[in-house]
Parts: sequence; structure tokens; C-alpha cells
Amino acid sequence: MAAYEIRVIGDPVLKQQAAEVTDIDAKLVRLVDDMVQTMYDAPGLGLAAPQVGVQKQLFVWDLGDGTGPHAMINPQIAESAGEWVYEEGCLSVPGLSWEIVRPKDVHVVGRDLDGNEVSYEATELAGRMFQHELDHLAGILLVERLDEDQARQARRQVRDLMLGFSEDPPPKRGLLLR
Repeated sequence: MAAYEIRVIGDPVLKQQAAEVTDIDAKLVRLVDDMVQTMYDAPGLGLAAPQVGVQKQLFVWDLGDGTGPHAMINPQIAESAGEWVYEEGCLSVPGLSWEIVRPKDVHVVGRDLDGNEVSYEATELAGRMFQHELDHLAGILLVERLDEDQARQARRQVRDLMLGFSEDPPPKRGLLLR
């Protein structure tokens, strides 16, 4: 069972800038463990702390490549290049997805749970996942990355999604593998 409920579009916590992590302690390690379980239960490829109501610069991910779950603290994009269009969804906007243009390649730096500096060169899906989770830490949802036509359609879809919450919850989805 998921340790946390994932916050969905309309929740004000998703629009706030997350605070820098200053202490890496047992409480933060427990948060990461609980976030990983919540991400797996969703299921998703990544999950940022604000999505579970915690305003910290932290996210977890697992791309299913056999390297297991990971966590990054106080991440930043050091460099980005190229352009890649891909259909992207979000656990906080369940059941909906759109083609979004983002840089194809990114270099992301941050800290791991031991406080060590980490650096990842990522392309395509991995690069997109990093950018998506970093957006959450900045209070940005993927609907804000849409072009004008997509945004118009998205507003209708999100309104319908929100109206539907009163009956049955929508299916949960993370980044889509399409």
C-alpha cells in the first residue's frame, strides 16, 4: 500500500517552489523510502516530494533499467541541448497526456542520500524524467509546458477530470512509455 496519497492538479502545494534540503537525516531517508513505495504503487517512473505534499527539493525515480530506485536532493540542470517531442503524462494529472517539447539531453547535478555530489548525463526518456521532476520542484505542472492549442484542450480535459473526482478516481499514470 502506498505510503502517501499523490496530490493532483488543483492542489495548491503543486504550485509552490520547494525548499532546499539542508539536513540529510534518518527522517529524509524514511521519506525517500516511502516516496519510492508510493511511486511503485502508482505506478510511475518518478515522483517529486511536492507530489506527496512535502515541500523539499527532492525526487525519486526508477526507469526500470535494473539499477534500482534512486533519489536526488537539491537537483539542478547544469546543461541541456537538443529538442525532443514525446507524449508525457503525470501522476498529478492522472489519466491525461500530451506531446511536449523538451530538451533531448540534460546534465543534472545534485546530492545523494549520503550527501555526495552526483551528476547524470541523460538523454531522451531519462532526460525528460529529470526535467519533469525538476519542474515539480519549481511548482510547474506539465500543463504549463503546452502550446496554446494543447492548453485550450487541456483545460477542458482537466475540468472534466476534476468533475469526475467526485465519483470515481481516475487511473493513475506517470511518464508514458509511448
